[in-house]
Amino acid sequence: MFQKILIIGVSTLLLLTSPIMGNAWAQVPGTTPPADTGDTAFMLISAALVLLMTPGLAFFYGGFVRSRNILNTLMMSFVLMAIVGVTWVLWGYSLSFAPGLPFIGGLQWFGLNGVGLETTGYLQGSEPANVVSYAGTIPHQAYMIYQAMFAIITPALISGAIAERMSFRAYCLFVLLWSTFIYTPLAHMVWAKGGFLGLYGGLGALDFAGGTVVHISSGVSALVAAIVLGPRKTHPDRLSPPHNVTFILLGAGLLWFGWFGFNAGSALSVASSTSGSFITNPATTAFVATNTSAAAGALMWLILEGVLRGKPTAVGAATGAVAGLVGITPAAGFVTPLASILIGFITAFVCFYAVSFKHKLNVDDALDTYPVHGVGGTVGAILTAFFATAEVNSGGKNGVLKGNFGELGVELAAIVIAYVIAAVGTWIILKIIDATVGLRVKEEAEYQGLDISEHGEEAYNSEFSDRIVP
Repeated sequence: MFQKILIIGVSTLLLLTSPIMGNAWAQVPGTTPPADTGDTAFMLISAALVLLMTPGLAFFYGGFVRSRNILNTLMMSFVLMAIVGVTWVLWGYSLSFAPGLPFIGGLQWFGLNGVGLETTGYLQGSEPANVVSYAGTIPHQAYMIYQAMFAIITPALISGAIAERMSFRAYCLFVLLWSTFIYTPLAHMVWAKGGFLGLYGGLGALDFAGGTVVHISSGVSALVAAIVLGPRKTHPDRLSPPHNVTFILLGAGLLWFGWFGFNAGSALSVASSTSGSFITNPATTAFVATNTSAAAGALMWLILEGVLRGKPTAVGAATGAVAGLVGITPAAGFVTPLASILIGFITAFVCFYAVSFKHKLNVDDALDTYPVHGVGGTVGAILTAFFATAEVNSGGKNGVLKGNFGELGVELAAIVIAYVIAAVGTWIILKIIDATVGLRVKEEAEYQGLDISEHGEEAYNSEFSDRIVP
């Protein structure tokens, strides 16, 4: 059996690195025009902003958990910068964006072989440069490192569902496998030329900055992980309130700030273009839409809490802002400012009730990853189909409100495919890990706190500890 697997693996490797899929696309050094300095600076700054979102997520999640688990929660985000920071260079980028099959890229860019400072690549063609694709005005490595930041934060989002009970060793193995076998195929299908779902020869789904690739994939995977892992020992009878709301607000603020790089940066250029009588600038459009939707989301959540629960909360404001940011992600470069207000309002409204419904299902998605990211990403993708307009982005398409009723079917198909890939793939990965190294910490370690049991250190002095004696 092992010999058969080895033969299949070697054959696949030879196919993916063969001249048919590899050398034919090689760049000739010194033959490409110099990079545009403005676009390059914009992309490098955007990449840094997206990287900042991962520590921001760590603080956002860390504020929600018990004090005895905050270091472990912070590390579940921080370690992604180490793991994916290496694997993306080795094979993640190649599998995501190198020429290959409609469902996965090849390995000819393994270790960034052939990925240099050239400004043209196989993704540049007749398509407009102002949609998610390697635009041709920036160094190839600039595009690579920008996409690396997306690959880092996406599996970190899943950690919110499995907080306070998954062993750190199992988690590291999980994100290694998940980022390779779940994230890279979805990124290739949506954003790479010839990908099965994307604008470049595929189904034609609109996903400007990752509603499907980032939020739906991580949200669905988080739900599956929470179910497979099982609830915390204290769930639902002995749950504690957030131990540090100031961390939650700090994290939300960092996420909001970094999201400008996440969405506006996905334009890959600061240039304007003319489409008929309209001037389009997707970077500016996405920037305005991002801030507007986040504001609308926070406002909607506060209104709902004030009306239904009597008091608007800081946690609610932070959660609503994140919901608005999630909802606008797939639509950011395709919709008007007024549409972004509606997207923020609607997404936050649906996510608010999704959080309440989750508690009725008794699923221990500890930090509401699926109700915010999974549901929010789904709502955002659907609303993109309604509000998208080519008047805003000539590289996109019109949506339902502009007469293109078929776009809703396209987006729904992309959503279903992403759900299936994320759910089935995550279940298989978790079962393999559970059968080998195990998923959960021991019961006494969970009561003691994962900071001590998994890392041997405490965030606060022991006199402030909230360890539970079973």
